[in-house]
Amino acid sequence: MVYIHLFIAFFIPGIVGYGGGPPSIPLVQNEVVNRYGWMTNQDFGELVALANALPGPIATKLAGQIGYEVAGIPGALVALFATVAPTVFLMIILLNILLKFKDSPKIKLLTKLIKPTIAILLGILAFEFFVTSWDGAGSVQTVILIVASLLLLEKFKVHPAFVILGSLIYGAIFLS
Repeated sequence: MVYIHLFIAFFIPGIVGYGGGPPSIPLVQNEVVNRYGWMTNQDFGELVALANALPGPIATKLAGQIGYEVAGIPGALVALFATVAPTVFLMIILLNILLKFKDSPKIKLLTKLIKPTIAILLGILAFEFFVTSWDGAGSVQTVILIVASLLLLEKFKVHPAFVILGSLIYGAIFLS
């Protein structure tokens, strides 16, 4: 039964997660944390941070790790398949249709309307991570990490992977 739950938990975000891996993160979080209770918000946030630091698509990294934690190697394979299957099938089936109607005003409007929805979902996820950090690490540590990350990313143009790695090291030293 756990394999079916894993498949569903990653297949649904794969179907409705329009725009790739990052827009799917809140959907995966809902399934993994709220629906099945395999992880806490804090554990999921740490996994997302680690997955962002590694190369490759985030959705498959999350699926592989969560599937492995829940049901070992077979669980990782089921979660990975469920993550990529919707994209593969839809690409094969819909590619010709999309090419035929790519200049349609309705298709352009649909894309324009979906982008704000994705931004809102990512904003909610960021806020939930902020609240978790504020409650878990405290206000001073959270503010230090936010300000340092903002300066490194925006002012000094440090690659996000190095900022995440630095945050992980900071957390290991000061928050353990």
